[in-house]
Amino acid sequence: MSDAKNARTQARSGIGIWLDQHLYSFVSSLGRAARRPWATLLTIGVMAIALALPLGLWLALQNVGHFAGDVQQSREIDLFLKPDTPVARAQALALELRGRDDVAGVELRTPDQGMAEFRERSGLGASLDTLEGNPLPSLLIVVPEGDDARLVAALQALPETDLLQHDAAWRDRLAGWMGFGRRLAWVLAALFGLGALLVVGNTVRLDIQSRREEIGVLQLLGASDGFIRRPFVYLGAWYGLAAGALALGLLTLAALALREPLATLARSYGSTFALAGLDAVGAVAVVVAATAIGWLGAWLVTGHFLRQTRPTET
Repeated sequence: MSDAKNARTQARSGIGIWLDQHLYSFVSSLGRAARRPWATLLTIGVMAIALALPLGLWLALQNVGHFAGDVQQSREIDLFLKPDTPVARAQALALELRGRDDVAGVELRTPDQGMAEFRERSGLGASLDTLEGNPLPSLLIVVPEGDDARLVAALQALPETDLLQHDAAWRDRLAGWMGFGRRLAWVLAALFGLGALLVVGNTVRLDIQSRREEIGVLQLLGASDGFIRRPFVYLGAWYGLAAGALALGLLTLAALALREPLATLARSYGSTFALAGLDAVGAVAVVVAATAIGWLGAWLVTGHFLRQTRPTET
């Protein structure tokens, strides 16, 4: 019983020592960064810019996608029926189309609905009152699901079809550019992320060189690589954490600077579009990723140094 109790006591004591060592490294690494404010700010600034550039491009593409209209809306097919098509037939045709496997949805706008909408938007109410009858046809707004080309051919073959509008080429080009932009953002994120990792690694390497003699003494005393590496990886994590927060701040300032002119541009197109930024989950993910980059860069550099300087028994 006494041996088991001693074992539990030693285990708790070992965990306490391990936590104390991590806490000391955590605090002391922050103190070392604070004692060199200019070098620390330079490292954090370079990392923040490297993180903000691809992230800003990705956010810009997200906002461009919202501004251009969602993908579902850009796929809509406008089917204008012949003017002499009765509303009852248009309703029946809409019901038939909804039963097709390649149709996600159908919206019917009757001539009366179209005239009311045109009257509201054009401001030509007095002039429209002079018209004899309603010249507008029934309109079916068809949202495809699957093969657009097959559906377009089927709609064009309908005897009630008068005009069909479907700018598939524009949609395909837009989707292609958006896909290219997203891939470019990922490539830039990888390149700039590697650059941020190298910046952290070089900064930590300089700090290691300044403490070379201290590290040598610890190695001669039998200190483990983990014990020696710990303050440096925490230092790299601090760099990454601060760089991630600064990158978010830079993006916020950029959004504030662009919000008003972009809103003015959107209003000129009759849109209420507003610039959207990262949500809380995205912001936390950016900070966590930046912290991980700083940690990894410091861990790699410190591990390489320790492998080169570890004393060997003769």
